[in-house]
Amino acid sequence: MQINRLFEMVYLLLHKERVTAGEMAKHFEVSPRTIYRDVELLSSAGIPIYMAKGKNGGISLMSNFVLNKAVLTEKEKADILSALHAVDAVNLEQTNTAVQKLSSLFGNTNVDWVEVDFSEWANADEEAKLFSQLKTAILARKKVAFAYHSAEGSTTRTVEPMKLCFKGQSWYLYAFCTMRQDYRFFKLRRMKELKLLDEYFERTSPTKVLEGGKVFQDDFVTITLKMSKKMAYRVYDEFSQYKTLPNGDFIAQLTIPRGDWIYQYLATFGEYCEIIEPEDIRLEIKEKLKKTLAQYL
Repeated sequence: MQINRLFEMVYLLLHKERVTAGEMAKHFEVSPRTIYRDVELLSSAGIPIYMAKGKNGGISLMSNFVLNKAVLTEKEKADILSALHAVDAVNLEQTNTAVQKLSSLFGNTNVDWVEVDFSEWANADEEAKLFSQLKTAILARKKVAFAYHSAEGSTTRTVEPMKLCFKGQSWYLYAFCTMRQDYRFFKLRRMKELKLLDEYFERTSPTKVLEGGKVFQDDFVTITLKMSKKMAYRVYDEFSQYKTLPNGDFIAQLTIPRGDWIYQYLATFGEYCEIIEPEDIRLEIKEKLKKTLAQYL
């Protein structure tokens, strides 16, 4: 990630008088051209970094520069470290990270108030491996193929991976699907048999892909539910719109994309949930419950 690389470049230069662009490029496993761009970015941000040509040339910082004296307030330092702690939550190589280096450099600014872990309680290793493979494909701009399992069935997809996105307690891959000839979100937990292909792509991702909060292309529906007070903990966990009735029960609403998964989700509340509206969802779940009951007669 570029912000990690920029901070680590400054860190390296504070501990070495001079580093060549080639050495820096080898250290970060990028091209010298990328290092030149990074130097320009740091310079434009007010960091006194410069490059010298010739036998003893290289990249250096002005001798009197100290990062603690830079235009960063204590709050800004803490904000930077807190943000990098969140970045570290998806960093699979927990060795000598930018957080550790900057914590020391900033005078051990205290950010122990936050700890982030995006991994699932179950199958964390499998998801971490998938995440790492997709990260590699995105950075290398390589197409990937995988089996995808959804409510509509199982399909084999070849996509141009753009971004990994976290939304609603789940990781998604934002990619251009060659089958649909359009951009799609794919839930990581539904992707199996991932393969990195030897095919490259040039397409670039939009800056923001989660704006408006709609990860899905589907038609959305608003469902009103009557929830037993015994489900209070789940109402607080899973609903943002609800009101409490005099007897302690709840009337709750949620807006979600249509699909069979709605009924699977609502079934997890058992007898403690009643669909008030819309009527078509209410009737559909009645039919599904009848079919389920018939299997036990």
